[in-house]
Amino acid sequence: MPKVTSKLQLTVPKAIADQYGIRPGDELQWVAAGEVIRVIPSRRRQKQERFLTVADRLELFDTATERQRRRTKALRRKGGIPAKPVERGWKREDLYRRGLSD
Repeated sequence: MPKVTSKLQLTVPKAIADQYGIRPGDELQWVAAGEVIRVIPSRRRQKQERFLTVADRLELFDTATERQRRRTKALRRKGGIPAKPVERGWKREDLYRRGLSD
């Protein structure tokens, strides 16, 4: 059984969240009903996602990817991200070979 935190927050049990399609960022409506409290999940996000076709989702993904490429390119021009990877003295593959006997 979840407990209320000092900030008056409550964790929704995973089984309940899965059953009712509650995801991070969803809004929940709290309604007093006599001696109990009813929690009603908002269906706005789920309805919106249900109507997106695969093509629509791919288009959104492509748009977001292109936007991220432009951001990265702008950061590189400003000197925020180096154009070449920084030489660390080791490679990623070395991490998987450590501790293995040859």
